[in-house]
Order: sequence, then C-alpha cells, then structure tokens
Amino acid sequence: MDRTFTSRFIPANESFTHMQDQPYVDLDAIAWMAMEQYGFFPAFPRPVVREVGALPEDTFADPPGDPRDLRSLLWSSIDNHDSQDLDQIEVCERGKNGAIRVRVAIADVDALVPKGSWTDRHAAHNGTSVYTGVVTFPMLPDRLSAGLSSLLPGRDHMAVVIEYTVLPDGSTKPGGVYRAIVANHAKLVYEEVGDWLAGAGPAPRTVAETPGFAEQVLLQHEAATRMKKRRTEQGALALETIEAEPVVAGGRVLELVVQEQNLARCLIEEFMVAANGSLTAFLAAAGLPMIHRIVRTPKNWPGIVREAAEHGETLPAEPNAEALTRFLIRQKAADPDRFPDLSLTIVKLMGAGEYVAFRPGETPVGHFALAVTDYTHGTAPNRRYVDLIIQRLVKSVINDARYPPYTPEELDDLALHLTDREKASQKVERFVRKAAAAVLLRDRIGESFAAFVTGASEKGTYVRLIDPPAEGKVVLGEEGLRVGQRVRVRLMATDPYRGFIDFEHTGEEKRVTGPGPAEQPSGEPGSRSRRP
Repeated sequence: MDRTFTSRFIPANESFTHMQDQPYVDLDAIAWMAMEQYGFFPAFPRPVVREVGALPEDTFADPPGDPRDLRSLLWSSIDNHDSQDLDQIEVCERGKNGAIRVRVAIADVDALVPKGSWTDRHAAHNGTSVYTGVVTFPMLPDRLSAGLSSLLPGRDHMAVVIEYTVLPDGSTKPGGVYRAIVANHAKLVYEEVGDWLAGAGPAPRTVAETPGFAEQVLLQHEAATRMKKRRTEQGALALETIEAEPVVAGGRVLELVVQEQNLARCLIEEFMVAANGSLTAFLAAAGLPMIHRIVRTPKNWPGIVREAAEHGETLPAEPNAEALTRFLIRQKAADPDRFPDLSLTIVKLMGAGEYVAFRPGETPVGHFALAVTDYTHGTAPNRRYVDLIIQRLVKSVINDARYPPYTPEELDDLALHLTDREKASQKVERFVRKAAAAVLLRDRIGESFAAFVTGASEKGTYVRLIDPPAEGKVVLGEEGLRVGQRVRVRLMATDPYRGFIDFEHTGEEKRVTGPGPAEQPSGEPGSRSRRP
C-alpha cells in the first residue's frame, strides 16, 4: 500500500529517556525518523500516488517499436522468498565449443516512469530503496516496483535484454542489447536453489515439475562457476561480513538472522557482474557518457599491509588485488570464526564504493573489489535510481535517439547525489538494525555473552555477540582490547531510540562458535544490494 505524508513521528519535545521507559517500542516510527534524519522522503507525495494510480493495468497491450518475442524461453528469477520487486530474470543455452550463451532480462522501468515525471523526481531524490528489516521504503510505489514493473510470473513484461557469452575459461564476450517481451516461468528462492545445488536439499518444486528446468538451472550454475573462478584468479576479493537482519512479527523482534551466502546467491551475483560489464561495453561502443560504479585502488594500502603483517603474512608494497585475495583465502581457511571481522577491517581500509560520471575517452577508475575495469549498475532499475539512468541511456542507443537523455554535466551531479544517497541508506539500515537488536536484548540486562571485538579506536571499542549476533559498545573494561579478540561481556543497558547497546568487558572467551557469516565476494548482488 502506498504511504502518503502523515504525522507518525515521535514528538520533538518527548525525551528519549521517557520513550525508553515505555513497554512498547515503535520500531516503525524509529525507521521513519531515521529516514527523515538522513534526508529521505519516507512517504510518496500525493502527485506520485495519483500518477502511478492512473497507469492502466495492461501497460504493454500494444508495445512500441518492434521488440523480440522471447516468452517461450525458460526464464526464471532467483531472489529472497518475500521479494516482489523483481528486476531481472535469466536464461542460458549451450553454444559451440563449450560456450554458454546467457540472456539477462531487465524490467523496462523507464517505460512506466518517464524522465521528469513526479514519480521520477521522487525516485531521483531518494536514489534507492531502503531495506531496514523492519519497514521497507521502496524507491518506487508498490504498484510499480512490486506490480507493473516487476518481472513476477503470471504476466508478460517488456524488458531490456542483455546477452553475453561465457567461454570455457570463464571469460565473457559481450553480445547484443535489445528490447523484448518476456515471461518469468518460475520465481525461485535463494535458499531452496542453493541447498539443491549444494546437494543439501531437493530440487525446488517448480524446477522438479517443469520439463527442462533442472537442466536450465544447472547450466546457469555451470556458467556462474566458470565466471567466479576466473574473477577470483584475477583478484576479485572474497570478503565476508555479518549483517544481522531482524525478524519482526506483531511488533516484536523475535531474533536476528544472518543471511547465508550460498551457490544460488553466487549465481545471481556473477550473472549481474557480467551483465553490468556488458552494459558499459554497449554504451562505450555507442560513444555515450555514463555513470561508472567504482571502488578505487585503496589509498590506505599500507594499512592493509600492516593488517596482513599482524596475521603473519606479507603483501606487496603497492596495491595488488590478487595478492590480497590469496591472503584472504588463506585467512578464511585458517580462522573462519574471525574472518568476518578481518573482512570488515579490509573493507574499511579499502574505502567505500561510489558513482562517478564517465565521458568517452577518459581512463576508467575500475572496481578494485570486483577486479573489473569498466563497470556500472544497470540491473536493478526498480530499486536503484542509477540503474534507471543507465537503462535510459541504453534505450536511447537502441531507439537511435538523436541526443542522449543526459548531458555529461547532469551525470556529474547525479553521480555525486546518488553516492550520497547510498551512504545515507546504509546509515539508516544500520541504525534500525541496532535499534531492533536493542529491543531484542532489552529484557536481558545483566546477562553474560560470548563476543568478538570488532572495533577498537579513539571512537570506542565495539563487540559483536555470538548469539544473538548483535553489536554494541564496551563502556567498561575496554582498555587493551584488540580487534578479533574473543571476550566475555555483560549487558549493561540498551536504548532502542538511540540504537545503543552497552557492555562491560568481564574476561576472555576461549572457545566460541557463531552463526555462519554471509560471504560477499563483491558486495554486488543482483537484488537487495549490499555494496562496498
């Protein structure tokens, strides 16, 4: 349901202390306040609601141009079980000499959200959907992102199709980019497909019951495995971080869960990395300016070198992604429990990902973590505004437009703005996760927990509990603690409205086991993205 502007925030004159004393914590209100605090519009204004409401249900009864009809192909999506805002579907076929032809269809969101419309301007301001685990704030109204512009099964869709070929050595060769009519034949779930591919569970029902579907998904897995092996050899970083999402029901936080990386998530990630690379090649061949997604060569490489030295290893004096990858692989094998904390340290030392405008003829900065040079975000136009920009640029080439839809100067401003919005969205999500963890723990004051030290600096010393995987600050006994150390801590206080969880260090912890970390080789998944 579309939200309209209403006053549902806690009054400014009501103290946090008073709110904390209340038996019920309104996590929805906390999420809405966080959105406003970081400059987002959490509700859709009435002009957007009216504009989207006026769209006909059958938006593509008479599709413009001459799109290809690819509805007969065995398209499928793989996403979270509750995802409705599906941006992409995939299909493969075997080619000659061991090659695998991949098609990735991206929802044609631009056809429903014209540039300059009320809906477009709202989406441009927010820049991204924000997933707090408590409330989802979609970039586009649900009637679009979870309906008309979503590639859900059960109806035909207009899409922009990206083709590329995966060669036996895992390298990719970009192919065509064109408009097509497609139909999703199966909405698959990461956990079910991942377990099946790993031999830990049965084939999903749709896969088992639809002729040819098992072979189709296995072929996709084969292509993804080739590409992942190739990127790893070239230095793509295999990082793991833990981001515990709250499970909320009836206004209560039931638990914190860590999203497990599996073969299905790797499949989608590899397909999207290759598709985004193909989009940059397509736009470059047309001589168009665009926006690149980059992770710069680490300026704090000496800090990464020092971190490796503390683990008894030597890295080159100059940035080297392959050497760093080999170091990370060895550390994961040697100490899997503490590897997520090492990964987090490396991510911070590398610096965040960002968007930059790119003009033809310039030297690309590249994406250090992905081990790719020319890269963008163009596969999630329902969820990220930069992807909608890329889609409009691509369609201008397909349609032989006289002028591109954006000038280089517009792209400069948009890249800066969308980088800012991405960082802000991460702050909102992090704050609400902390608030939810504080709610979960508020009745356990005085209890003792096993934990890892995740941060130790002038700003404070922080730990992550093993179970539940909540993070907080050590406010007593923090002297001398170091990152990665196993400790015992006692919960002293929680404050959901400030996202505070305070601990006292009470001793060492010799053995702990915790929830499996969520491996994020590049932080560039195809759906709810967590990106460096």
